[in-house]
Amino acid sequence: MIANAATYGNEFHPPSIADFFPPVFFEGTPFAFTRINLVQILATVVLITLFIIGTRRMKLVPGRFQSIVEMGLDFVRVNIAHDLLGRKDGDRFLPILSTIFFMVLFMNITGVIPGINIAGTSVIAVPLLLALVSYVTFIYAGLKKGPKNFFKNSLFPTGVPPFLYIIVTPLELLSTFIIRPVTLTLRLLMNMIVGHLMLVLFFSATQFFIFSLGGWWSALGAGTLAFGFAFTLFELLVAFLQAYVFTILTAVYIQLAVAEEH
Repeated sequence: MIANAATYGNEFHPPSIADFFPPVFFEGTPFAFTRINLVQILATVVLITLFIIGTRRMKLVPGRFQSIVEMGLDFVRVNIAHDLLGRKDGDRFLPILSTIFFMVLFMNITGVIPGINIAGTSVIAVPLLLALVSYVTFIYAGLKKGPKNFFKNSLFPTGVPPFLYIIVTPLELLSTFIIRPVTLTLRLLMNMIVGHLMLVLFFSATQFFIFSLGGWWSALGAGTLAFGFAFTLFELLVAFLQAYVFTILTAVYIQLAVAEEH
């Protein structure tokens, strides 16, 4: 695959997503679907289905499934939205924060499900889209709070001597309006790619040692299998932490945008 990705005819070309995830439906059309697209759709459908089932017949005394759904929603509402934004702004931005959290969580979890084994967030499209949503929400919150002073206070912070603005303003522009969406995208993307590669390494080594070499090499295969299972459990923790970090950073950016000085 690497050789095919590196050469086309007699010319070198960088590998594309199609080299690693060839289309499974509608190949050769603008609507070509790769395996990772199907994983993303599957995660979205499962997420929507679970929330529809868990909330369509709400009871005063919740059942087990309703309780699990409510616990998840309360986690985002109390521990992220209300803690960082207060009750009023927290409730106002709760829908977008909840959507980001559960979307990232469910698409991350697909990376450790047997038979799927790829996170929906391990290609740049989803992390970049969510980072742009976070970025637009942050700017909207700031403009809504102080349409005249948002950019001024962001680029020309109070308390800084005016002659230092020639240094501070470019740094604020870079850190606030350029680096934030980039770091949000790359943090999520790189974590999920690395996790996927580690799982592939462990379980591929297991298959090689046990089924290809055999003999005493099987002992090494048992070791790599144990590491693979341990890393799978670690990836479940990473899937949750990345969803939490992405959502809480979005809330932090919104909180900075709606602060009183804006």
